[in-house]
Amino acid sequence: MLKSSNKSITAGLFCALFLCLTILLLLVQVQPVGPNGSSVGFAGLNSGFFKLVGEHKSFYTLSKLLGYLAILTVPFFAFLGLLQCIKGKSLAAVDRDILLLGIYYAVIAILYLLFDKLIVINYRPVLEDGELASSYPSTHALLAVTLFGAAALQFGARLNDKKLRRIAVICCRVFMGLTVIFRLLSGQHWLTDIIGGVLLGFALLYAYDALRDQVLHSEQSSSGE
Repeated sequence: MLKSSNKSITAGLFCALFLCLTILLLLVQVQPVGPNGSSVGFAGLNSGFFKLVGEHKSFYTLSKLLGYLAILTVPFFAFLGLLQCIKGKSLAAVDRDILLLGIYYAVIAILYLLFDKLIVINYRPVLEDGELASSYPSTHALLAVTLFGAAALQFGARLNDKKLRRIAVICCRVFMGLTVIFRLLSGQHWLTDIIGGVLLGFALLYAYDALRDQVLHSEQSSSGE
């Protein structure tokens, strides 16, 4: 396992890679190869991959279902925090890493809305309900990495049964990978959209994990005094 400082460095590296990819997409080989003459960077790579993969509704449906499953982890841990609050009759009774998880979810929600509604880097290679739709980064890939990744960390720390803990963590990681793969094969995004979503997702996940280590260390220090 990475130390907290190494996790922070890793988060910064993924963030830097995401920013570099974003800038390059705006500058390198930007051509109108999308629907309705819409442009995308790395046009040769993206259009070539799209022609190779094509559009598959079955993979699209599977990726949506797994996306819903990822989102369901949010109310699950929110309910856990609510139970702690009710039992302790105070917000202070809620584990600090659960409170941090709530902030993490809020950041993800803000970024999701920004890239889905406000910041358009490029449009999808296919029309959505007959209209152009924002495509970069893939918010499905972003949610898969951030939500399933955080769930794996929480289950790994909270489940006492070793076998159950292992199954839960493996399932989260498998679901994360499958969501990204299915989204890639669905043809709903350019290749760089998926890569961007994964890079941003891991930047957020490692940042959360690093902060979570600090919070847990602080709790242990406080309880030891």
